[in-house]
Amino acid sequence: MMADTENKTIDETHKSFSHDSSVPLMTTSSSLYTELSADIKNTEGLNPFPFSLSSYQKIKINPFETASLSTAQKDAIDSNINLCRDVITFFTSCGNASGYGGHTGGAFDTVPEVVLFDAFFRACPDKFIPVFYDEAGHRVATQYLMAALDGYISPEFLRFYRKGNGKLPGHPELGLTPGIQFSSGRLGHMWGTINGIALANPDKSILLLGSDGSQMEGNNAEAARLAVAQNLNVKLVLDDNDVTITGHPTTYLPGFVLEKTLSGHGMTVKVANGEDWMGELYDAVRAAVLHDGPFAVIAKRSMAPGITGVEGTSQGHDAIDAAHSAPYLQNRGHPEAAAYLKVAKAKTADPHQYQACGEMNAMRKVVGQTVTDVLSGMTTSDKNNIMVIDSDLGGSTAFNKIQSAHPSIYVQSGVMERGNFAAAAGFGMDPKKQGVFSTFAAFLEMLCSEITMARLNRSNVYCHFSHSGVDDMSDNTCHFGLNLFFADNGLEDGYDTKLYFPADCNQAKKIVEATFPLTETNKGLRFIFTTRSKTPTLLKDMELPMLLSDSKVKELYGDGYTFVPGKDEIVRDGTMGYIVSFGDAVYRALDAVVSLKAEGINIGLINKPTLNVVDKEMMERIASSPLCLIVESLGKKTGLGSKFGSWLLMTETAQNTGKLCKFDSIATHHEGCGGLWEQAYGQGYDSLSIQSKIKSMVGKK
Repeated sequence: MMADTENKTIDETHKSFSHDSSVPLMTTSSSLYTELSADIKNTEGLNPFPFSLSSYQKIKINPFETASLSTAQKDAIDSNINLCRDVITFFTSCGNASGYGGHTGGAFDTVPEVVLFDAFFRACPDKFIPVFYDEAGHRVATQYLMAALDGYISPEFLRFYRKGNGKLPGHPELGLTPGIQFSSGRLGHMWGTINGIALANPDKSILLLGSDGSQMEGNNAEAARLAVAQNLNVKLVLDDNDVTITGHPTTYLPGFVLEKTLSGHGMTVKVANGEDWMGELYDAVRAAVLHDGPFAVIAKRSMAPGITGVEGTSQGHDAIDAAHSAPYLQNRGHPEAAAYLKVAKAKTADPHQYQACGEMNAMRKVVGQTVTDVLSGMTTSDKNNIMVIDSDLGGSTAFNKIQSAHPSIYVQSGVMERGNFAAAAGFGMDPKKQGVFSTFAAFLEMLCSEITMARLNRSNVYCHFSHSGVDDMSDNTCHFGLNLFFADNGLEDGYDTKLYFPADCNQAKKIVEATFPLTETNKGLRFIFTTRSKTPTLLKDMELPMLLSDSKVKELYGDGYTFVPGKDEIVRDGTMGYIVSFGDAVYRALDAVVSLKAEGINIGLINKPTLNVVDKEMMERIASSPLCLIVESLGKKTGLGSKFGSWLLMTETAQNTGKLCKFDSIATHHEGCGGLWEQAYGQGYDSLSIQSKIKSMVGKK
């Protein structure tokens, strides 16, 4: 079976008011396709898209007139569902094979309701905003498949799912990918927006795809109340598969039942077997459309139904690997697809070789393990003064290690960051107790009010925010952890707040050991940030003779290093100015410094692991030097660079002499390019870009 040829005709069925016609089509004749194809190895002679999307039947079903489906309609719907599920399995598994990851199960699950509503949209375009809005944006495979079916994307592109610079990132982004009609943002953040769309289009029904996981977010409760109060014509279809990243909600969150929760808000709710798409599911979604006002369909099903070894497990949440997808596709009659997945296994990696750097490891894993180790060294009575509350991300933040070792002080909770942080802060209101919290750095933005309340209540909370910055963030812009300084949103006389961002795993361990135990001088709100990506062990200057033998001695933050909160650290000294950095930007800056010194440009490097404390001694050193360049992965508008210039102006050097060093910053400044390591290059804080900036500041080309 050959892939479809270029589709020159655009199907505008799903075109909405937010359609961006300026985004170019993604065709196989484009230079983008050529560039992306060049990176795929060992696939010569294999069909890059062994399916025919032309077999998708663009049927019309009028739900207002069709009480039950005819045999022909059932056959068409069944065929479309099977085709879409097979295609989604194929190209999301390509994401797994390439190392870019992704999510298969959620998009796979919701195909039946998507196919049914597609038929409704085609039959009654005047009755709907014809968009598959989804509050679980990681299920973006649905959006890309529909864009391919509509002709915006040549289907051969789908194998580049989540690839860097491939315009198919891990969440839908309006204005990046042709045919995409909305940006989903983070999990559980669409319903309020949908209410607004319904208010703007009172004569239309608005579809919102959701899930049991996305509905855990607290803003959905607010959205439900508004939808009911205003009788908005929003139609929710919620994939209730009882699977999230860390397990099964019925196990760790008993009492959370979608139909009861939504009914309690006044919603009309109908529960259906999501896999009985010709019977129960059709009846339920038709009832939703016929109903005047908000309506929720709860589609009960297992995660990834029919995929052996994956069905009903958390493994289905991620992009499934070829070990499971290839046999599935083989049994489904797609041997070419199975063959492609078996050979397309080249994992992506940053091609740059970093100087003065050692082994790569994940700081987020080290933080989780170190907290576990510190707890293991406590007495039972002291440990009982600690309570750890997770937000369904324990595997990512490595707090599942705490769960395994110390289950009595661990709360496995759901996707409820605001409530979970507030609970940790409430536990830590007692001066002798400490709440512990973890999630992704992007979600810190949701917690500003709760952080303020915790500070006003003088709470002791230790927080681990992983996935900080942009490195390795194939989920792309909405998951960037840019606004870490939002955590320090109090007044100067407020209860103490410290922001820590280590530069490698050794330093991460030292910071946790120094800052986790609750003491008179170590209390209040403490935030430790880590990246999703692995970072290398930083090495000392190899020119020093005493470092020529023992490898442990060579480690910058190895034996003999003591972390001191609030103190900046010289990684390399210099005579022509300093780069100031932290987190994953440090090893890139270190590589740049080594290269620059080889060219006779003697630039120093300072690591600032405590982000929000001014080290006055170091500031004077920097202010009296020729230049200062901030290099960071945080946002240009809100990161360290946005504050550092003001701090320099307040130094004694600046005040007494009226002179100040040259100053500039490199930071995240535009939306993501997708991919993993590519994000650092896309934002310009890679080693070569740092070198170029320094050369321009010192007047050399």
